[in-house]
Amino acid sequence: MKDGFRQSMAWLHSWSGLLLGWLLFAVFLTGTIAYFRQEVTVWMQPELHGSVPDAGTVERAVERMGQLAPDAAQWTIALPGERSPAVSVSWRPADAKPNDRAALKRATLDAGTGAVLEPRETAGGNFLYRFHFELYGMPREIARWIVGIATMAMLVAIVSGIITHRRIFKDVFTFRPEKSALRSWMDGHVAAAVLALPFHLMITYSGLLLFMTMLMPWAVDLAYDGNRQAYFAESGFRRAPPPPRPAPQAAALTPVAPLLAEADRRWADRGGVGSVTVTNPGRANATVELRPAESDSIGRGAATERLLFDGVTGRALEIPSADPQPAAMATGNYLMGLHLARFAGPGMRWLFFISGVAGTVMVGSGLILWMVKRRSQRGRAAGPEPFGHRLADRLNIGVVAGLPLAVAAYFWANRLLPVGLEERAGWEIGVFFLTWAAALLYAPLRPSRRGWAEQLGAGAALFALLPVLNLATAAGHLGNSLPAGNWLLAGFDLTALAVGLLLGIAARKVGRNAFAGKTAPAPVLPAGAVVEELT
Repeated sequence: MKDGFRQSMAWLHSWSGLLLGWLLFAVFLTGTIAYFRQEVTVWMQPELHGSVPDAGTVERAVERMGQLAPDAAQWTIALPGERSPAVSVSWRPADAKPNDRAALKRATLDAGTGAVLEPRETAGGNFLYRFHFELYGMPREIARWIVGIATMAMLVAIVSGIITHRRIFKDVFTFRPEKSALRSWMDGHVAAAVLALPFHLMITYSGLLLFMTMLMPWAVDLAYDGNRQAYFAESGFRRAPPPPRPAPQAAALTPVAPLLAEADRRWADRGGVGSVTVTNPGRANATVELRPAESDSIGRGAATERLLFDGVTGRALEIPSADPQPAAMATGNYLMGLHLARFAGPGMRWLFFISGVAGTVMVGSGLILWMVKRRSQRGRAAGPEPFGHRLADRLNIGVVAGLPLAVAAYFWANRLLPVGLEERAGWEIGVFFLTWAAALLYAPLRPSRRGWAEQLGAGAALFALLPVLNLATAAGHLGNSLPAGNWLLAGFDLTALAVGLLLGIAARKVGRNAFAGKTAPAPVLPAGAVVEELT
């Protein structure tokens, strides 16, 4: 604190953002894409693009389940909606253990015909979603600790950044490209940070709350005598209880159409029925549970409203109401619900997505700004650039430019790998990491400016050509999706085009004069001003 409070906060802001900044960039980027993980998965399974739901979809699905799993202990039918055109079904065999998730059997049905579809195996959007808080290829708890520590560093960087910038809200409306590159990068960094500042604070703090029982379990353990399941049950963020065992008496399942009509009347403003769960199908103690397509509350987690019926008579059973929660628990649940955004409609998801893009730009520009400032301070100092500065510069290239390239390669692998390839989802993930590793290894082999231009340009080309790849490999291309108003598929292709355009503009700006012979030959990991190279 010898340099003053604000100067100390500036030091804390710089180093807390740098040391884990590359990981935070990956977390922000993949987490932002995960807001549309269901849409990404559908795009990556073109075999589903021809599925069109109609009024008879639910009854056909129930009938098909009677053929697929007549002796199952439980059926779960996830109905199509705006985010998925097909019916996803799963069932638990009668001899399976209640908590054995590996024993669940799954299938995908055509919503219009009830036929069993065989979509290609893919890691889909779930890989990017899981990666942003569990990484990959390491024990889950260790990965969550790493991401949790990085999230703490992110919160420290945000708060210290607010303290450091006295004119933070005034500077957000100021951009001075004609000034020094240091000033321009600072303006861009501040703008990306402040324009979505409430989102950045919410998403970081709520992310820590999701890890609360792992990072700081003592309060929950003390209040619930070490019984964390009791805490989860009371908070509403819990799994459904295991289904009861089938009774030996056989009985026909009640028609589901009247039950659906009652649910549609009740949930007309919430998308109607989203899922149907039949417990003990074909037995005298069968029950039919209906849940709405959209969550009834941002703060109740899994404890959404439901309608429960007797599976034989169709009589409505008692519907449990959610008990009021203590204020502190309700506040925590609201924040965690905001982070997960499962309640959000299309407009809110796009707002979160754009805010996530701003967060990704904030982290990436902060990493570059650190290099800009150090090289600006060195000026024309004699001698080689410090190894740490050169290393940070090349890591910036391999992560900030290389990770979008790896994401684009992941989507390309989905369409180019053979459909019947064994462990196909693992191969998609392998292409992602191999591309990212190649970007990291390639960065030190090229002069800084050329490395930026080449990797950004490669990412721009792969993203911009994704709609062309979709045209060549699936029926759900823009030529069909736009006239049909299928924004689930058209949105992916149009977003890919937009990302490709933005990366292309960045590559052109960064690479200006890079290949024109106007700069002196630079050695591998050269000294030089990234301030001048990136503007």
